[in-house]
Amino acid sequence: MAAAQAQSDTEILPVETVYSPRVANQQPAASFAMPISALRYEPGVDVQARNLAEGQADVTIRGGIFENTGFSVGALTLVDPQTGHYFAEIPIAPQMLGAPAILTGVAHALGSTNSTVGAVDYAWRPIRTTGSISAAAGDYGFNRQEIYQGYALAPDASGRRLAADVNWARSEGDGTIPFGDHSFQRVNARLQFGTPHSQTDVFAGYQAKFFGWPNLYTPYNSKESENLETTLFVVNHREEWGGGDFLEVGAYHRRNKDDYAYDRFAPLGPVHPYQHTTWVNGAAATARKDLGAVTLNARAEVLADELRSTSLTAGRYHTRTLSKLALVPEKSWPAADGVIWTVKAGATLDDSNRGGSAVSPLFEIAREQADTAWRRVYFSYAKSTQVPTYTALNASASAGLFRGNPNLGRESSQSVELGAQGEVAGWATRAAVFFRRDDALVDWTFQRGVTARTANPVDLDTTGFETEARRAWSRWGDLVLGYTYLTKTPDYRGAAVDASFYALNYARHRFTAAVTARLGGGFEVRMDNVARREAGNFLRTKGGESAVISSLTLAWRPPAARGLELSAGADNLWNSSFQEVPSVPAARRQLFFGVSGSW
Repeated sequence: MAAAQAQSDTEILPVETVYSPRVANQQPAASFAMPISALRYEPGVDVQARNLAEGQADVTIRGGIFENTGFSVGALTLVDPQTGHYFAEIPIAPQMLGAPAILTGVAHALGSTNSTVGAVDYAWRPIRTTGSISAAAGDYGFNRQEIYQGYALAPDASGRRLAADVNWARSEGDGTIPFGDHSFQRVNARLQFGTPHSQTDVFAGYQAKFFGWPNLYTPYNSKESENLETTLFVVNHREEWGGGDFLEVGAYHRRNKDDYAYDRFAPLGPVHPYQHTTWVNGAAATARKDLGAVTLNARAEVLADELRSTSLTAGRYHTRTLSKLALVPEKSWPAADGVIWTVKAGATLDDSNRGGSAVSPLFEIAREQADTAWRRVYFSYAKSTQVPTYTALNASASAGLFRGNPNLGRESSQSVELGAQGEVAGWATRAAVFFRRDDALVDWTFQRGVTARTANPVDLDTTGFETEARRAWSRWGDLVLGYTYLTKTPDYRGAAVDASFYALNYARHRFTAAVTARLGGGFEVRMDNVARREAGNFLRTKGGESAVISSLTLAWRPPAARGLELSAGADNLWNSSFQEVPSVPAARRQLFFGVSGSW
């Protein structure tokens, strides 16, 4: 259902593919677009970037940390077993994907494996015969080029069709601060087989990313760099059965190669004994089926991983298999005045060949009524679990920059949520209040006098409220507003902790505003904004605890040149120095000029 919703939210404009209807700027200012690009100003997601978001950024949902957030494409959960910093290394062009859906509660438990707070879910977009080419340049030596082409044969008499698309993209730049350079490249190819009720996608993708940044991962004033190569092969099939029922199955192979340099300019050559390669093979099936008396929601997934590393060698194992089963029956019945009540109740089973299993109950009750402002009101309880990544498990506990713990166990999260969705005074609106209890969450912490960050378990209570409102005026423009409030109470179980890089790095108040203004004559202004008031963290050395960050684009589509767009804009418009990750310098204001064409 979530994948279908993500697909239905997608809209095609004459020039530009819409990667998300909840942000104004679909193209980033300093690289080519990646799946993470549409999340930076997403109301339901907080993206904490190092350098540009497309370089390395942590994606959090509802005050979780980077390793609590799952990513799924089609039927499959895409993971990186080394570290959650690379969960968003998805080498797929956004033109091939539907708009992201943000899953929490029961939807998250059914839609993702090995994450505890939420997930970002994408569907495979149907291929059309269309293409686009774009280029951009800006200050600090930035330049970008990208081409996309899709081709779909006409369906035969029975409705079967064959289609294919390809994408190539590259970007480079010197960075907005010294030693912040980057060089990115991506190549994609996809075949798609379709019928009136099914879609099969066969995908191959490769992405290479080199980028530097002072204090990229450590607060010790070192000129660090990262060199990533990600390869992904996917087969995914979705069958629509009508009435919201479906079956989706898939399999994938992913390799991620990481070469991290703590000091890229060391006198005797780069200091980078941190070289890691991971492999993941995964398969999954998810389905919804109306059986008459009850509707059944089910999911099964297995993930097998392997790590080879020059530094993550202190743990107990370097291969692992994870599995998940979910079974959630659903029952709906009508009441008076057009009200429909729906109850879901079930459980998930998570297992690993390197540890114990866990059974997690799920429950949701919802009231729906089409002719009221709040069309859906719901209450849910969900429990989910995950196991730590290899950086936490296999890093030495007594030496090095990153200190792990081989005895870290399964993390668990329990959340309750009361929410509503509807249309209020012409605004499509959602709101939710929630409470979450995380047990044995693996956080990375700092202790005075210790030159390292350490993996420590923390029990964490998070209380929050979030809301979003969207409205579109066909003539004038679009506006999307969001607000999130969070508060946390941590317990590090007696460990010596002076500060937290992740669990306690969060915004108490976060406002977002995406504005698209159509000025006439083919001119359009697109502006994304986030204003935040951060929880105190002494590791944040510059920029204070409050910030307003904006991205602005002025675009012109000449009426006489269909498919052409000229654009100019700025990222970090107000030149904020706010550190999204404590101790990591902020990227400064960047200007760009771009041209794109579509056919």
